[in-house]
Amino acid sequence: MPVIANMGKVNGIVISGAPAVSDAHVLISTPLDISVSDTAVSTVDVTLGIDSLYDVYEFHCIGIHPSGTSLPNFEFQVDTGTNTSYNQTITSTYFQAQSNHTADGASNFTAVEYSTGEDQGQGTAFQKIAHGMGDENDDSASVILKLYAPSSTTYIKHFTSVSQMNHHNNSIYSGNTYCGGYINTTTALTRVRFKFSAGTIDAGTIKVYGLEKS
Repeated sequence: MPVIANMGKVNGIVISGAPAVSDAHVLISTPLDISVSDTAVSTVDVTLGIDSLYDVYEFHCIGIHPSGTSLPNFEFQVDTGTNTSYNQTITSTYFQAQSNHTADGASNFTAVEYSTGEDQGQGTAFQKIAHGMGDENDDSASVILKLYAPSSTTYIKHFTSVSQMNHHNNSIYSGNTYCGGYINTTTALTRVRFKFSAGTIDAGTIKVYGLEKS
């Protein structure tokens, strides 16, 4: 079994449940590292270090917190060369599981289920990798996005993601989402953009890792 490690924390809340980073992971960059006392950002662009050096790239989004709106989606898109349109064609599927404990002690659990409307079929929109984020102080999401062989000029590009969302308001809610799909281009990908569907990012860390070739 993998070693379980803390993914980070926001306002003192520890976000856990992700496999620890192994020695095969090489840290490439940290394009985001802010707290609620810093200036919020609308987008985070990863524009360096995505090349043919590694077969798999991992983007660890830790303790991401929205500001300026309630219940936004955390999303990503990619692009090629020096393009900045971030409108590549994506086909994906999206699943979620959740638990909800209300203030009066009632509980509700949902097993992993297909989430209608969160996926794409040859769409060019940003792909959701965590949805319906709360903007209370203790709300946050942590996501690991994997991008496979992004520099290939022969094959289309595949991706997977897993997230853990934490909400603390009038109920204590936690959820996991799972997304996978492909980006329908054989052109090498060189950049990734993260953002919320509305509002800004006012806390969190994003780290980019390359997985060493075996």
